[in-house]
Amino acid sequence: MDGRKLRLISLTPHLRGGTISHNRTYEGSFAGRTGEGAGLRKWRKFRYGKHVKRSVVPIYLVGAVWLAYALLFPLYQPVHYLLCGALSAAAFIVGKGLFPNKVYEVPGEPEENKQEEPEKKEPPKSTGDPEIDALIKERDRAVGEMRRLNDSIEDEEISAQIDHLEEVTRKIIDLVVKQPKKLPQIRRFLDYYLPTTLKILNAYGRMDAAGISGENIDATKKKVEQMMATISQAFDRQLDALFGDEALDISTDITVMEQMLQREGLGGQKKDGDGGVTLEL
Repeated sequence: MDGRKLRLISLTPHLRGGTISHNRTYEGSFAGRTGEGAGLRKWRKFRYGKHVKRSVVPIYLVGAVWLAYALLFPLYQPVHYLLCGALSAAAFIVGKGLFPNKVYEVPGEPEENKQEEPEKKEPPKSTGDPEIDALIKERDRAVGEMRRLNDSIEDEEISAQIDHLEEVTRKIIDLVVKQPKKLPQIRRFLDYYLPTTLKILNAYGRMDAAGISGENIDATKKKVEQMMATISQAFDRQLDALFGDEALDISTDITVMEQMLQREGLGGQKKDGDGGVTLEL
């Protein structure tokens, strides 16, 4: 047991600075040796909380007393053993008083039997606009649903497409949150395209989790796989459409600037006799 403790002590700093997967690995190996429930409790008790480092000085003093007594006095009568024992006990008590045990605490779980509490998510702060608050809630729900489905679906191509849908959905709704006047532009997206996409992906996930091959399952999954590219393009077009007004404004600004540059004689270019390009002033 002492050897195992020494090895765990040498690993403790590494675990504290390492990743969660490393922590789980060592906790799991410790639990495997001593039983799952008891093993984890012993590991947490060892890793966190108070630890006592016992002083070895009193033991050394006891040994020194016996060595000195043996050199100075004969140890062949019971009385000498009693006297030496009394002196060594006194030396041990004095040593404990002068060199007490050191107690240190490893930061972490403050109690031995502390149970991990689920992380409490703070409710999102209100924007003051009920429609925008509902939109943010719908974004979190939809993105969370896509992420759950993505974790359960094994097909890599479908998984990559879900990643893309998740990213584009977040961008669409985040843009409207910043510019609420664009909300009517995504009303059909919110009311039909997004929930229908989630419905299709949920059906695909259930069939994929069934783990069997059949005429209905295979045909439906194939249709969904063929449809995913079209859905991704539709989401991309919805995001692109939200930039229509900005694109028009920028195009207008560019046209006006070109006309002003030409009027001021700063926009035209002509080639000189050497083939170089000079500005018309």
